[in-house]
Amino acid sequence: MRVPLSWLGDYVDVDLTVEQLAERLTLLGMEVKGIERWGADWQNVVVGELLSVEKHPRADRLSLTRVRVGGDEVLDIVCGATNIAAGQRVPVALPGAILPGARRIERTEKMGVTSNGMLCSGEELNLTGDADGILILPPDSPIGAALTDLYGDVVLDVDVKPNRGDALSLVGLAREVSAITGAPLRWPEVDPVEDDRDVSALLAVEVRDAAWCPRFVGRWVDGVTVGPSPDRVQMRLRAAGQRPISNVVDVSNYVMLELGKPIHAYDADHVAERDGRRQLVVRRAVAGERLETIDHQTRELDVETLLIADDRGPLGIAGIMGGAASEVGPATNRVIVESAIFDPIAIRRTGQRYALRSEASLRFEKGIEARLARIGGDRSARLIADWAGGSVARGRVDSAVAEPEPTRVPFRPARVNRLLGASFSTTDQQALLARVGVTSEPARSGNAADRIVTVAGPPKPLTVEAGDDEVVVAVVPTWRRDIAIEADVTEEIARIGGYDAIPAILPHTPMPAWRPSPLALRDRVREVLAGAGLTETVSQALVSARQAETFAWTVETPPVAGGTPAVGRSIHVTNPLSADHSVLRPALVGSLVEIVSTNVRRGRADVAIFEIGKGYGRDGDATLEWWRLGLALAGALEEPSWNRPRRVADLDDAKGVIELICRSLGFDPPAWTALTTEPLLHPGRAATVTAMNDRVRALGGVVGELHPAIADEVDVRGARVIVAELEIAGIAAGRPADVHVSAPSRQPVAERDIAIVVPETVEAASVAEAIRAAAGPGLASVRLFDIYRGTPLGGDEKSLAWRLVFQAADRTLTEAEIEAAIGAITAAVAGVQGRLRT
Repeated sequence: MRVPLSWLGDYVDVDLTVEQLAERLTLLGMEVKGIERWGADWQNVVVGELLSVEKHPRADRLSLTRVRVGGDEVLDIVCGATNIAAGQRVPVALPGAILPGARRIERTEKMGVTSNGMLCSGEELNLTGDADGILILPPDSPIGAALTDLYGDVVLDVDVKPNRGDALSLVGLAREVSAITGAPLRWPEVDPVEDDRDVSALLAVEVRDAAWCPRFVGRWVDGVTVGPSPDRVQMRLRAAGQRPISNVVDVSNYVMLELGKPIHAYDADHVAERDGRRQLVVRRAVAGERLETIDHQTRELDVETLLIADDRGPLGIAGIMGGAASEVGPATNRVIVESAIFDPIAIRRTGQRYALRSEASLRFEKGIEARLARIGGDRSARLIADWAGGSVARGRVDSAVAEPEPTRVPFRPARVNRLLGASFSTTDQQALLARVGVTSEPARSGNAADRIVTVAGPPKPLTVEAGDDEVVVAVVPTWRRDIAIEADVTEEIARIGGYDAIPAILPHTPMPAWRPSPLALRDRVREVLAGAGLTETVSQALVSARQAETFAWTVETPPVAGGTPAVGRSIHVTNPLSADHSVLRPALVGSLVEIVSTNVRRGRADVAIFEIGKGYGRDGDATLEWWRLGLALAGALEEPSWNRPRRVADLDDAKGVIELICRSLGFDPPAWTALTTEPLLHPGRAATVTAMNDRVRALGGVVGELHPAIADEVDVRGARVIVAELEIAGIAAGRPADVHVSAPSRQPVAERDIAIVVPETVEAASVAEAIRAAAGPGLASVRLFDIYRGTPLGGDEKSLAWRLVFQAADRTLTEAEIEAAIGAITAAVAGVQGRLRT
């Protein structure tokens, strides 16, 4: 919010420097993000007095003027304006002057006459909205004075936090300054001068939706003359960031900035009449209704839109924007002033629905004090009468005359000190609260309600009995909607007393010297995968309904130790921003495939990515979420070179990555099981994976090549896409287990290569398991290095070639021991329908 200090000074005396005021406001929570010197771009512009105005001898539309700019200095200036006359005082840009927009003024010749500068309009100085004539200054303006000294200002850019809607106004910020300096707050004159006509004979208001419009105040002003606002008003509005339009419309913006109460004015002659009175109706829209708003766009109205209407149809979207048909224009003579209170949530949703946000809706969204409906209506009527003439009808139409009482919030001064680590006395706490208008009183004896204290607690505030503690009741004024529980009172005492006044102390409980990071395991996985050449991605958790349905795993894998299974149905967003972000994803694989598709379509076919993220689901009334690691590989992992061909990523590469993860985390080697029933994956090129750690399941998931039909659907241009989605114990919040290592054995190794013939249906993993079980502790490693099919084998057979490495930790194995192990292996593989190939 832009705050001109000269305007703020109408409501409170400010005896601090600009920098001191900015610092104190920031310490109060009203962060000053910038200080602008309004008028700093008027360089070498002074006040001049017109001595004479004569017609230019060679141009009908130009005048020759003589202007005194101080002392005996008189300048001849050529001017094209028609509103100037001798004796007036005007702003003069001297030769070499610089105006807003970096416009430089030099001595020039116009139609044969030298012009020594320029007379300035309000628009050229960015002071007023009048661009047709010269800005006429007050007759007592000192000749020769710099314009910045007369109309320059300092504007603070204040960041008002969302819970302080009451401070989105000059009066609201004046309250904060008053709390800083102790200077009294001055309210603007509110009550208008009224005639003897009763407003109820001229205007009627029917509120059909009191939940969304709890109060509507209307006032009547007629006999107005629409024209420019007073120059001083236009200057204030411009400094505050508002564009002057006309005196009646400017009243709405002026009161909104002054009091924080948005106002709307209607041309009464364009409001339908019923029973001799102009009739306004507050209702929700009917399906099919349309409205042309003041930005001259016709909008189809939703049935959840609150309208201001008459018997002929909509006049405006409540709290958002008025309609073009009833807007105030040059011919307006009678004005209806609307000063209403609207439900913040309804206004916020309406603004999002129509993509309409304004200064008015911003204030309605944060909530507005109910009594401002009356005060804002009265103030607007008074200013319209002052600036545009006319007469104000007696009284106001008010749909809810009764105004809410102040809120009573009991708090315990001792508890306040315990929370703050301070030692404010009860009297000091009461005095601090009084500086922001919060009065206080002792708890009433015998009143149980005053002994019940509301405190913060999830998911909603809780109430506790005060016990033996002293209780004081804070009487919170109606404009402070943010003070509702004891913690809010505590925060206010700290804020006004000054955070710098609270002593810095160490916690009573000693902190541990070191705490392990709960994300250590996740970081380890990231480091390993980045080191393997994969790139980490972060994708949206909200996806389209189609993606959520397509990329949902049907295979169920047992959860890891301490993990969360992926169960339940999809979670749909109630009010999504778009159809592409309407469902919380059940799995990561769809987001990764979408990234692959985007890269392939843009000519980047070689992709190796991973993501650590969440999947979501709803199981009955419970909402679940689970952490997963997703992988996606496509295109070449190795580019062609003079000594090697291009190598495309395949299933073995993904398996190798998973084996690398297991080794880095200290898990046992992963076990693979062929998977043929998962619709997302290519039959015969998919598997489930399990890895153990200390005899518990520590890693599990699915890996495989994306099914060709789905690959065509997502448009990966024929690329083979390898995907995996894994659950890892501790990836949500855990650290890797300590890996215990031993020194390498100093004993020699013995290698043996054997080939085992098995049926095609037998998996290599089951053969390896049989070899390990039969060989005993002397077998250090077993590795598959070749698969052969063809003669002399049968058509349904394959030969698996294994390299066996034998080694003992304490001695050299004998040939007899190795041959005995080979014999045991030969006998064991018969159990998996295998035989030794000779």
